[in-house]
Amino acid sequence: MAMYRALDANKIIATIYLLKQRIDQRFPGAGLGGVAGDLLAVARDTEAEAAALARPNRAIQVAVGFLAAAFLSLIAFALINIPAPTNTEATNILQTLDAVANLVVLAGALLIFLVTLQRRLGRHKALKALHQLRSLVHVIDMHQLTKDPEWLLARGSETGILPPRAMTTFELSRYLDYCSEALSLCGKVAALYVHGQAWLDGAPSAFPS
Repeated sequence: MAMYRALDANKIIATIYLLKQRIDQRFPGAGLGGVAGDLLAVARDTEAEAAALARPNRAIQVAVGFLAAAFLSLIAFALINIPAPTNTEATNILQTLDAVANLVVLAGALLIFLVTLQRRLGRHKALKALHQLRSLVHVIDMHQLTKDPEWLLARGSETGILPPRAMTTFELSRYLDYCSEALSLCGKVAALYVHGQAWLDGAPSAFPS
């Protein structure tokens, strides 16, 4: 049952490839086929990038571990080396504690920065890719903008402003179906980034290691 609860990047790519073939066969040379080709290329890139987002960054993990060890060592050093307070040494001890506190705060801030670094980098990459998908969605929408089925039901005279609309009812139906499928697949490709980003937020990932 669990196998149906996660997106499969390979199946999404195969579906986009099949859609491009169907468009090219039904409408040879149509711009919509070129858009499907661009979507296919984006999906192939997304497969690798989303899988990379789902994997922990070893370099960042090592840096976090090293900093955490240094952080704990600093606290232990401070606790061990602070002498018992006396009246003459009270000022020096307070100054030492203040310096140690500043170092602890600085180390803690750096640790938080490193712990959240992979998440922030992943979100930056995902947003950049989603912007590319959004552009494809707008292009697909432009292709179906003038494909109004009502025009076929009450065909009037051509104004000459738009290219001649020579599609039959069946062809127009298929063309709009292809546009709808392409728009839906754009959403599926975008969802791959959501699944890849889910690992960083502690949710189950679609790309288990």
